[in-house]
Amino acid sequence: MDKFENVDVLLVEDNPADAELALRALRKGKLANNIIWVKDGAEALEFIFRSGAYAGRPDQNPKLILLDIKLPKVDGLEVLKRLKEDENTRVIPVVVVTSSAEGRDLVKSYKLGANSYIVKPVEFEQFSETMTKAGYYWMLMNKTP
Repeated sequence: MDKFENVDVLLVEDNPADAELALRALRKGKLANNIIWVKDGAEALEFIFRSGAYAGRPDQNPKLILLDIKLPKVDGLEVLKRLKEDENTRVIPVVVVTSSAEGRDLVKSYKLGANSYIVKPVEFEQFSETMTKAGYYWMLMNKTP
C-alpha cells in the first residue's frame, strides 16, 4: 500500500523536536495509523493539493491537519487560508498547534477557518499529554463529513 493512502494526520511542523513529540504521542495513544510529517508550509501545500513531489499521491485528504503557524517558506496562516478557500479541502479539520499565545494569531486563525487553536506547552510531559488529548478528540470523538 502507498504510504500516502489513507493518511490519518498531516503534521506540519518545522521544529524536529516538537514533531517527534507529537508523532510519539499520537502513535503511543494509537490515535493514527498513517501520519505524514512535512517541515514547511510550501511542502504542506504541495501535499494537500497534490503538486510537486506529491503530484502522484492518491486523491484522498488527511482526516486531520495539525498545523504550526510559524513556518519557513509559506507561513501556517497562509496554508490555512488556502485550505479553507478550496472547496475540496475546506472540510478537513485543522488544529493550529503553535508556540504563539498572541491574541492576533489566535483571532486570525479562527477567522481563516481553524477548527481549534492549541498553544504548545513548553514542558515535555504536558506537550505529550496535550497532543494525545487533541488526537483523541479529533481522531476518535469528532465526526466529519
